Amino acid sequence: MKQKETLLNTMGIKIARASFEEIGEEHVGTSLETPLREDAFEMDDELKVELIEKHFREIMNIMGLDLTDDSLKGTPHRVAKMYVKEVFSGLNPKNKPVAKLFENKYKYNEMLVEKDITVHSHCEHHFVPIYGKAHVAYISNGSVIGLSKINRIVQYFSQRPQVQERLTMQIGNELKEALGTDDVAVIIDAYHMCVSSRGVKDTQSSTVTSFYSGKFEKDEQSRNEFMQYINLEK
Repeated sequence: MKQKETLLNTMGIKIARASFEEIGEEHVGTSLETPLREDAFEMDDELKVELIEKHFREIMNIMGLDLTDDSLKGTPHRVAKMYVKEVFSGLNPKNKPVAKLFENKYKYNEMLVEKDITVHSHCEHHFVPIYGKAHVAYISNGSVIGLSKINRIVQYFSQRPQVQERLTMQIGNELKEALGTDDVAVIIDAYHMCVSSRGVKDTQSSTVTSFYSGKFEKDEQSRNEFMQYINLEK
């Protein structure tokens, strides 16, 4: 039985390696929705922390680190807590911000732009940081949203393993739904540690992605006005 299990495990590793070799270092995205199993939230957060701590301790052991050292012995728990409670907390829908709408009583019908929103995310291919800025614009359809909720929506979708293209679209679609308007634009300009700290090790390049809907998609003047506000005009 053990031999059979070992063989199956070995085959699994070979298949995984073969799949990776087919993909190589290409930037791969799967879908608009973050890939999650149906049972992703059946386990409570405390148990997730406990299990991740156990497995991360084993990873550190395999790497040869001395977990009796004062500096390292608390690391497995810190990493586990950070994963569940902080940097990947956006995986759990219970943490999704509630976007309360207010009547646009002042009849402001021009573009509203919030720029330089801090983005902290993690590349789902290597689990290393993505960091940069998001710029968001919308034109009211009769309702407005509290400014801090825009930041919280960006933060919520950032706090999960991501690819930048998906992150940009998730933020854009959520704002459309929350605001009840198609007139939404999102631009993200970010640095990827999977590019700067490994692989090609290019520390200067950044990645820019965009989402345009409604007037921003159809009207070049609206797009150009948005880019001028965020200092990306031609």
